[in-house]
Amino acid sequence: MITAEEMVVLFIIPEMDASACDPKNSSGSFKSLVVWQRAVELSLAIYKLTAAFPDSEKFGLTNQLRRASVSVASNIAEGYDRLTRGEYVLFLGHARGSNCELQTQLVIAANLGMGSSEEMKSAEELAQEVGRMLVGLMKRLRS
Repeated sequence: MITAEEMVVLFIIPEMDASACDPKNSSGSFKSLVVWQRAVELSLAIYKLTAAFPDSEKFGLTNQLRRASVSVASNIAEGYDRLTRGEYVLFLGHARGSNCELQTQLVIAANLGMGSSEEMKSAEELAQEVGRMLVGLMKRLRS
């Protein structure tokens, strides 16, 4: 049974039920998943943060952070439309990995004094939230 907390984690629209996270359910869309929406917000926050990084990091941390952030939302979306629950969970695992990669890169960038501290904090908090949501969705799909 899905808890109220898990429901908040998984969905944005109250009318949706747990079947909406089933990749075989054609009536739903990955765009209705709060975790996907928050991952997109995370990606936008990363682009904003890295816009202020030094030009010397264009092909370094800037590129790595941006690619990892896009990968999180993309893997959630790609997994959603897979044929089996197991494949969906696999892609959510890839999203988790990209999110952890992104969090590591944020630590490095912060330690190097890159970006504004306010934007850095916001990106770190979003990454942590997305990570928790991914764990919740993966638990739900495995049960």
